[in-house]
Amino acid sequence: MIRYAAIRGWGFYAPDRVLSNFDLEQMVDTSDEWIRERTGISERHIAADTECTSSMSAEAARRALASAGVKASDIDLIIVGSASPDYLFPATACLVQDSLGASKAGAFDLEAGCSSFIYGLSVASQFIAAGTFDNVLVIGAETLSRFVNWKDRRTCVLFGDGAGAVVLGPSEQPTGVLSTVLGADGSGGDYLSLPAGSSRLPASHETVDNGDHFIHMSGNEVFKFAVRIIGDAVEQAIAKAGIRIEDVELFIPHQANIRIIQSAAKRLRLPMEKVFVNVDKYGNTSSASIPIALSEAVASGRVKDGDHLAFVAFGAGLTWASAVVKWGV
Repeated sequence: MIRYAAIRGWGFYAPDRVLSNFDLEQMVDTSDEWIRERTGISERHIAADTECTSSMSAEAARRALASAGVKASDIDLIIVGSASPDYLFPATACLVQDSLGASKAGAFDLEAGCSSFIYGLSVASQFIAAGTFDNVLVIGAETLSRFVNWKDRRTCVLFGDGAGAVVLGPSEQPTGVLSTVLGADGSGGDYLSLPAGSSRLPASHETVDNGDHFIHMSGNEVFKFAVRIIGDAVEQAIAKAGIRIEDVELFIPHQANIRIIQSAAKRLRLPMEKVFVNVDKYGNTSSASIPIALSEAVASGRVKDGDHLAFVAFGAGLTWASAVVKWGV
């Protein structure tokens, strides 16, 4: 019997605090018009001092479990994709496991920058297809505001915090995750990085003084990379799934920049009516971006049984990932 990995539940969490472009005007040399024209972002959510990646992950997971009608005790594996974990160790996924009471679940973190959620989706779907596990929780979550230099207008306007989660389970029907494509180009690693705080450059007075604990990004290089790779990655995933671009009912790209999203849609010959966009409300939430967008798309009635969804992301590494999902169980 062939086992498919169907998305049975979904949910997301965004912090209550909203930081608007007008708020940023009071903090750094920028303007609402400048930010919206270049990124499409109007506001972003920022974690409270009492919140962190594991706490937001757990809340998104609870909502996904409720949507799926699955108990935490039935979860076999938890994968958390994040570039901003609570700690280098223990894994954030282990903290989530404890918070949920998912006592029989294995747990590990996966880090592929903004592509982490789709990487996790790919890993989880193969565990299910192989019969290793029945219920897998995949989470994308970020608290990137803790690593933003609020004096750097090139980066501080971009990022937001949040978490999204899905519950995958087995299906005998040809549904769920039909294909995934994963890729990387480590030669571009310097284009988007958090230089200090780990084994190569441990924390010191010098690294703090140099601002090495903040996000460093070569915006133009990342933009050119994203525009080039997104179309290729989606086309490969569509071909692997055995469908055509015309069969895609909804395209859910990584919500990094509206100009990148529009460029990808044009390259793929997809009208914007088939593209889900919420970057204006959340900014770039990195690995949380696609599960948050998916949850909102479902809630707004944009997704129905039988629909083919195409996901794509790109991020630090440099990495990219795409997937085709057939909705329904």
